[in-house]
Order: sequence, then C-alpha cells, then structure tokens
Amino acid sequence: MHHFPVAVIMERRRLQNRWVDEAWEAVGVVPAFDAEAQSEPGAPRPAPRQILNEDDRDQWLFDGFRLELFRDEVDNYFLNMSSPIPKVFVMWRKEGEIAAPEVTSVSYGEAARWLDSGEQVDGIPMSREVADWVGDFVNTHYKPAPRRKVRRNDPLAQDRGRA
Repeated sequence: MHHFPVAVIMERRRLQNRWVDEAWEAVGVVPAFDAEAQSEPGAPRPAPRQILNEDDRDQWLFDGFRLELFRDEVDNYFLNMSSPIPKVFVMWRKEGEIAAPEVTSVSYGEAARWLDSGEQVDGIPMSREVADWVGDFVNTHYKPAPRRKVRRNDPLAQDRGRA
C-alpha cells in the first residue's frame, strides 16, 4: 500500500490583538480508516466537521486526505524518519472564514518546496501507525549514497609529496 488515509485537525484560536482576531494552525493528523477518507485523489472531500467549540478556540476535522509515498522521495522520507520528531506536513490555505488543508506529506523536500513558494505549512508529530508505515517503506527502498573519498583542495600538496 503506497497511500495511507488520514484526517487533518485544524484549530482556530481567538486572539486579543488589535490587528489580528484569530490564528489558524494544523494541530493533528490522525489515521482515517472509514470509507469516506479513502476517496480517490481529485474527488470532492466531505464537509469539515466542528469537533471542539470553546470560548477561546475551536477545532475542525477535515476527512478525505491521503499520505502517498514515492520512491524518488525516499531520501526525504529517510531524513524525516531520522529526525528527533518525525512529522506529517500539512499545507493549508484560508478560504473565506475557515482555514482548510490542501495536501499532506511526509517528505521534508516537498514541505520545503511549499514553504519556498510562500504557502502556509505546519508540521505535526507523526502517529505511531503512520511512522510504522513510512518506516517500512524507507527500510525497503532507501539506499544510502556511496561514500566518496574527498580530496583536499590544497595547491601545495604536490610539493609536499616530493620532499
């Protein structure tokens, strides 16, 4: 299986600030094993559900996302898995009154490309189920680059060898 169905939890915090009323961020990525979450890419996603409503914050659950793994990104998955806290990255955009996730990934490289293009990206600690799944893929497909002997850039090295 090269895809893993997930749901994203977005949180809105109300702020006491004269310039900004609220702040949005992705706070969770959870496995989603229901039929709705396993929809095909490009299919319309289910409407978000509000799962928390408090005075100072509320949270929304967005179903219908898939983490996908590709062999050409395995180096970036390895970097993620070897970090102190492996993460799932969520790229999101504000649409009207609500911030909605657009796509999810476990690739450091893909998250960096999103950030470089000016997108909003949050990294959420990976759940054990996702970490096991990504770890299996990395163990199967990752091949470290062969080590090469590095020659020093020393213009006087030839003269020292003659003495």
